[in-house]
Amino acid sequence: MDSILNQEVLYRASVPFFVVLILAELLYSNLKGMRLYTLRDSLTSAFFALCNISLDMLMKVFSFAVLTGCYRYKIISITPAWLYWLALLLLQDLAYWTQHTVDHRVRLGWAVHITHHNSEHYNLTTGFRSSVFQPLYRYVYFMPLAFLGFQPLHIMFMYAATQIYGNLVHTQTIDRLGLLETFMVTPSHHRVHHASNTPYLDKNMGMLFIWWDKMFGTFEREGRDPEPIRFGLVSPIESHNPVRMMLSEFAAIWRDVTQPNLTIGQRWMYVFGPPGWSHDGSKQTSAQMQVVWNIQHPL
Repeated sequence: MDSILNQEVLYRASVPFFVVLILAELLYSNLKGMRLYTLRDSLTSAFFALCNISLDMLMKVFSFAVLTGCYRYKIISITPAWLYWLALLLLQDLAYWTQHTVDHRVRLGWAVHITHHNSEHYNLTTGFRSSVFQPLYRYVYFMPLAFLGFQPLHIMFMYAATQIYGNLVHTQTIDRLGLLETFMVTPSHHRVHHASNTPYLDKNMGMLFIWWDKMFGTFEREGRDPEPIRFGLVSPIESHNPVRMMLSEFAAIWRDVTQPNLTIGQRWMYVFGPPGWSHDGSKQTSAQMQVVWNIQHPL
């Protein structure tokens, strides 16, 4: 059974499925004149994905060992099997929501996650535009699950399964999905997440279930902004070099931290504060931008 519940097996099995879907979306977008794809953007997404996969393979033994160590000290055992898998599905999705939210609200995390958001195109290949350095710390968010009695192999399998679903919602070719909009993350919800429009910043963090965002105040519906969605970053990266794109925010952090006459607290905030924080008010965080926008656009 455990040989089937393997993250790599699931990923490999999904490859032909995604190849067919991407080709179908590419053909559909061209026939409809949508032009959702460019060769350069798709190759950049592939480059980030390969870098992420390579690092993930290097970290696999270490992260699995950490989770195994946590599992040895599990505090409960969940039975029966149906309750075990249901609880794992829900708690793993909550763990992802937590990690994703931290990556948006802590600048060092954003420096890692920015590679997933720096494309101004939005299509199924965007789902594979990975946060390259995330395998270095992703397992930390799964450690509580191991302490709660979930086997490391099962945790990683469930993450892979929900990630496959998360890749599917990166599309502009599917509109609203009716009842599913109330509890599942849908393409409409995730288009909001990838938008750089002010009211959409740092919204809809979920991978599978949208109710975490509704519960914790990070939900926003598509259409809140009367302007069309603009994909990408608030301040686009002025380079098409994928390595520079990968390291751009780390370089920006270094420039900010090494400014003269800063206090230790200010230097700390430039690393661990929210993206856009500045000691002199020269920049704004997403929350500050949204306060102004909401005043100008009351419900």
